[in-house]
Amino acid sequence: MEFGLISLPWWGYVAVTLGFTHFTIIAVTIYLHRCQAHRAVELHPVVSHAFRLWLWLTTGMNTREWTAVHRKHHAEVESPEDPHSPVTHGIKKVLWQGAELYRESAKQVDLVAQYGYGCPDDWLERRVYGPFGSYGVILMFLIDIALFGPVGLTVAAVQMLWIPFFAAGVINGVGHWRGYRNFDTADSSTNIFPWGLLIGGEELHNNHHAFGSSAKFSVKPWEFDVGWTYIRVLETVGMAEVKKRAPERPLQVACKADADQETLRAVVGNRLHVMADYGRVVLQRVHREEVRNAVSHQRAILKSLASLLTKAEHRFSEGDHRTMQEALRLSESLATVYIFRERLQKLYDQRHESRDRLLEQLREWCRQAEGSGIAALRDFSLLIKSYAPPAAAR
Repeated sequence: MEFGLISLPWWGYVAVTLGFTHFTIIAVTIYLHRCQAHRAVELHPVVSHAFRLWLWLTTGMNTREWTAVHRKHHAEVESPEDPHSPVTHGIKKVLWQGAELYRESAKQVDLVAQYGYGCPDDWLERRVYGPFGSYGVILMFLIDIALFGPVGLTVAAVQMLWIPFFAAGVINGVGHWRGYRNFDTADSSTNIFPWGLLIGGEELHNNHHAFGSSAKFSVKPWEFDVGWTYIRVLETVGMAEVKKRAPERPLQVACKADADQETLRAVVGNRLHVMADYGRVVLQRVHREEVRNAVSHQRAILKSLASLLTKAEHRFSEGDHRTMQEALRLSESLATVYIFRERLQKLYDQRHESRDRLLEQLREWCRQAEGSGIAALRDFSLLIKSYAPPAAAR
């Protein structure tokens, strides 16, 4: 048995290693993240324990500690209290030492007590998984060596490094540093790329921060959330139940002469979708037109505004504020649509006022947008008046 109980060609060992690591990331995203931390999906006890056992063997992570640290991240995102923010710790620290940051937070008894509620507290958790976390990893090393011989050491090493690098480093680091954003969330979360198998859907990090309690992370038609695919399979065979999903984008019905209560419900109930539409239909369009028509010495200044137009002002640096002020002085149209954006945002800040008062404010916004002389604003006003909540439009 020179090569262990199982002898494979080189590509077979690669396939097995990738299969093991894939199951690990799926256990993290479905069991730890979507089930335990956010209660977005409920798993059958057999599935839940299979994930818990596998994570004990491959990572040694404790369910309650992981859940607590992740909930703390959402509660204190990008503040000095955030356990693993590249904004406060720096991207290099989070990318290469994200696992150490996680372990430091997991040792904080008060943090775990405050945020680790509702996690498994059965005999196995108290007597095996909790106190003997490292034993599972040692056992997995022995299993890999028994199965694959010396190659098993490499298989086990890759398994051990996979989560610290991709989850603790890439997702927590790059996912708050570089990428594209579908929604202007209060933090700097990004989607790393729209389609991927390596990190189980967790690459859609901006979508997740926009709708933290949703079991499904993909939003755009071209985005693929492999974790959601597995959840749907488990749901089909009765092994999972989805509890929460992100609100659907408002549907468009026949354009009405004026906004009504259904329009108001769609606008107020789907803020992130509506503001994303405003960025696409109005801000980006007007910005392109102004850059195209600008004289040469102004064009560079206006181009620099592209990334700021849909960025919340509380996330601006001092340089961002200067760039914004200078660019808006050069373009009356951009200044106008930016002001209209802020006025639309105020509707959400006043959402606890009477529905009649909010509806009148929305109607006035639409009237002024259509009378502004800016085609993009007029088109968006017509779009808003066609909105209806998904359930009402079916």
